[in-house]
Amino acid sequence: MGYVRRVNAISSSATASQGGPDSSPGRVVLLTTSHRVAPGLLSWQAWDALRTADRVLCADGAHPQLPYLREAGVAVEETSPTAEELVAGCAGGHTVVVVATGEGEPALTDGLARLAGSGRLAMPELELLPASYDLPGARLLDLVQVMDRIRAECPWSSRQTHEGLAKYGIEEAYELVEAIEDGDRDELREELGDILLQVVFHARIAEEDEEEPFSVDDVAATIVAKLIHRHPHVFGDATAATPEEVKAHWMRTKAVEKRRESVTDGVPLHQPALALAAKLASRVRSAGLEVGVEAARPDAGGIGYELLALAARAEAEGTDPEAALRAAARTYREAIRTAEGLRD
Repeated sequence: MGYVRRVNAISSSATASQGGPDSSPGRVVLLTTSHRVAPGLLSWQAWDALRTADRVLCADGAHPQLPYLREAGVAVEETSPTAEELVAGCAGGHTVVVVATGEGEPALTDGLARLAGSGRLAMPELELLPASYDLPGARLLDLVQVMDRIRAECPWSSRQTHEGLAKYGIEEAYELVEAIEDGDRDELREELGDILLQVVFHARIAEEDEEEPFSVDDVAATIVAKLIHRHPHVFGDATAATPEEVKAHWMRTKAVEKRRESVTDGVPLHQPALALAAKLASRVRSAGLEVGVEAARPDAGGIGYELLALAARAEAEGTDPEAALRAAARTYREAIRTAEGLRD
């Protein structure tokens, strides 16, 4: 009954005003907000529209913005008028603000579009007013929420561990490299998402650790602090005009942070062999050590030492031996397929 009274009041007001001195069809303001922004953090334009409106309507009594609007003195009616009722309520130059729910009230806007197309009524001005905007990275909040639910409800995901997921991190990294080398932008976007999933998944698992829990926010805070600390030329008073100077800053800062005894500390031994060899050669060269490849050779031969020497030479020349060998192997693969009469 309360809803009927409200609709009747709107219709009566519209009827009276249509015969009065102001025959303007009025204005509808569709106010949209982002669920990724804290409730109450609205733009100045939104607050101005809310405070100067003749009526403010919202179909969802549980809308997260309502408590903040009412605390600010905005009277909000919990009602969901049809397009015809809304047009009638705007007649006579009235402004009605509709606080949108969900995806922006498509049923209401479709109804208004049909009315406008019919030509039967003088239509109010329709304004779409975004009251809050997503900041860059806001969709990451959606990812965290989705991961929380999957971890809680999915029979497979709820049983995963860091150890069990480790192989997927390696696989996804290789698929990312392949997408980069193929130059496929769609694949690149998808594979970056898969890598991001691994980060969020591991962070979600880490929250459940009884002794040393941490969250995805802790992960982000750690890398933010590291990036700021290792970029004194951006966030501090240091200067760096070339990539080489930036790298030197990075290596000096990293050495102080890690307090490593050897230049080989922190080099993962489980990475592909060519990459491992190149990384060791890079560390030696950066440290200015006189340790040639021959120092590792206990005898005069061995194909492993020849490969080590090639990897060190490639690194010194600025070539990634892993990428170079992979490119050569891909070309070789095509030659094999050509010989077989096959084409990709």
